[in-house]
Parts: sequence; C-alpha cells; structure tokens
Amino acid sequence: MAALKEPVKIFIVQALACRDTPQEVAILVKQEFGIDIDRMQCAAYDPTKVAGKNLSAKFKKLFNETREKFDDGLIDIPIANKHYRMRQYDKLLNKAKNIPMALRIMEQAAKDSGGLFTNRKEITGANGGPVETVQSQTTVEDYLKAREKALDEY
Repeated sequence: MAALKEPVKIFIVQALACRDTPQEVAILVKQEFGIDIDRMQCAAYDPTKVAGKNLSAKFKKLFNETREKFDDGLIDIPIANKHYRMRQYDKLLNKAKNIPMALRIMEQAAKDSGGLFTNRKEITGANGGPVETVQSQTTVEDYLKAREKALDEY
C-alpha cells in the first residue's frame, strides 16, 4: 500500500463523495498523481463502506459536505440532470482516443449546456426586449363594428 499525501487523500474522498467507484478513483489517482493504488485502498476513504469505518472525522466531514453539494445537483434520475450529463461528457472526453470523437463529445456538451435539449421557450419582443402588450377598453358595439368592417373588406 502506498503512503498517500494529504492532497491525494482529499482527492480520493471528494471523488468517492461524487459517487465514483473505488476502481474509477484508483484510475483517476494514477492519471492525476502518477501513484498506483488499488481499489481497496480507495474504499478505505469512503465512510459509507465497511472499509472506511475508521476514517478520520476531518475526512468524514469533507466527504459528507462534498456528497451533499454533489447531490444538490442531482435528482432521482441522474441522466435527466445536466450536472450529471456534464460529468459523463467529461469522462468520455478523457477516454476519447481520436480527435473527431472528442470534437463530437465537446459539441454535444456545448449543445446541452446551451439549453438546446430543453423544452424551455423564450419569447421576446423586438430586439430581444420584452413583448409589448396594449390594453384597451373596447365596448361590444365597437368590436362588432370593427369585425363587420373587416369582413366587408375581406
């Protein structure tokens, strides 16, 4: 087992709090810090697992705070949440072996973050300003006269 420095331990705790598996975290530690660790050593930094039952209070607090912040960005169906999808795009981008694939992933992430895949529609007036509405008091007689005139012209 490799002896880990404080920044590596913090990285592991936060990655586990973000619901990455111990195996994924071990791979990330290898990529980020160049340190080979196994998944069991990573699991020891997860206080929700049996292996992490003896984790220090400092790291338990960090884990719980990070998990709470991460979960605030999630809902019951993770793929329906933009935060989750962006994390997945980032993981895929890091795994992409060729430039065209990386460009497609970045394009997809840009479309998603730009709101292209939402049902939200924004209606604006001229030059992006607010839609102007005019309120008027029209009597029934005036309305009928205007309607009759429009029908005659048609």
